[in-house]
Amino acid sequence: MKLRVGQTLLAAAIGLTMTLPAVAETIKLGVAGPHSGDLASYGIPSRKAAELVVAKVNANGGINGKQVELMVEDDVCKPEVATNTATKLVSAGVKVVLGHICSGATKAALPIYNNAGVIVMSPSATNPALTQSGEYPNFFRTIASDDAQAKAEVNFALNVLGLKKIAVIHDKGDYGKGLAEFAKIFLEASGKGEVVLLEGVTPGAVDYSAIVQKIKRSDADGVIFGGYHPEASKIVTQMRKKRMEIPFISDDGVKDDTFIKVAGKYAEGVYATGPQDNSANPLSQTAIDAHKQAYNEDPGAFYENAYSAALALVNAIQVAGSTDFDAMKKALQSSDVDTPVGKIHFDESGDAVGVGFAMYQVKDGQFVEVK
Repeated sequence: MKLRVGQTLLAAAIGLTMTLPAVAETIKLGVAGPHSGDLASYGIPSRKAAELVVAKVNANGGINGKQVELMVEDDVCKPEVATNTATKLVSAGVKVVLGHICSGATKAALPIYNNAGVIVMSPSATNPALTQSGEYPNFFRTIASDDAQAKAEVNFALNVLGLKKIAVIHDKGDYGKGLAEFAKIFLEASGKGEVVLLEGVTPGAVDYSAIVQKIKRSDADGVIFGGYHPEASKIVTQMRKKRMEIPFISDDGVKDDTFIKVAGKYAEGVYATGPQDNSANPLSQTAIDAHKQAYNEDPGAFYENAYSAALALVNAIQVAGSTDFDAMKKALQSSDVDTPVGKIHFDESGDAVGVGFAMYQVKDGQFVEVK
């Protein structure tokens, strides 16, 4: 692939950040997430966002006179791998991490980072307990939590689609099961909808005909699924092949082009919540244009949230004057920063103030926001 001059310079800047000698006086920024495997489409956009932000920062002289060095680790979105990833980054002297991506992997890694005084910011880990439990004072995120996401899904199912009997399915993971449990709570509290089936499925299975049959026997008029696109694509495909055309509503773990590619024609009509549309924000378009110029393609899932996280972390280091834990935490909570997802700062729990979810539907092979 031929690179234009601007792309060549950017690639050189990225290469410089990745190859600086370990002995150099640099600020080490860890980037952790799935960069291989079934869920790589969620992690690679965040890695690229970090590369672009850091390349620009370094080209402008770094932070407080120091260059930023990226330390990238692949956790494959698996908790048992994420603990090794965290240990590697801590051992390398990293004090700031952009990641992890999946809630289960994030939860597994956070105690290691917390013990080492490392600030962690995720663009996508939505499990509410990560901020609401008070166990992880080192954790921040640029996406709303699953309770907000589940509420949006339930409100849409009941008040827009008019569903009454809903099957709630999940993948048994921290993310999917947590979202499903909140959906159940909101459905039961609504007085409008009935949970006719609540069940988990085994991730990675080839055949989901058993759960499809249970959904059919439950006489559900809609499905809410908590989990990721590999399972959702198989379940939807098997439902549609059985001529079960009831609405299928899922989450930001499914709102990804990979889901559409795998499910093909059976993806049409599927609903999924995702980060709110930021197209009216000039910084959003700037970030997207930077990705297209550097990589010659549109960015993937959570890219804007990751770009925003990188900007927020860079700003906090600059305001704090160091990567000192207490100083950075204070900066994150008190200093507003303009990002692709809006002007944000973080509350005492670590959640970004001002971000939210929107509902999308697959139409003609792409996710379109439902107005």
